[in-house]
Amino acid sequence: MAITAEIALEYEEIIQRKYNLKTAQAFLSLLKELPNVHYIAVHFNWMLIESDEDDNKYVDCAIASRAAYLVTEDKHFAILKKIPFPKLATISIDGFLEHLT
Repeated sequence: MAITAEIALEYEEIIQRKYNLKTAQAFLSLLKELPNVHYIAVHFNWMLIESDEDDNKYVDCAIASRAAYLVTEDKHFAILKKIPFPKLATISIDGFLEHLT
């Protein structure tokens, strides 16, 4: 799993809003300790999604980490199928779970 500091901040904000600051901080601490979570530095912003520009942080992270695909249910990411470069495949959560088994 690839993550950036910007994505971590969004996770913290959402978890804090739904639960509390302590839970958010515990989750972020866990992410830093897990061996399969890789913090990525993004050096270029592709700005491929115009309909919801906030989604671009996930696209940029996936591209920078050379991810095989981006797991999402968000319809804004469908535009990526039409973009020839940089090529980034998306997969649904169910598709990802099937891939794991």
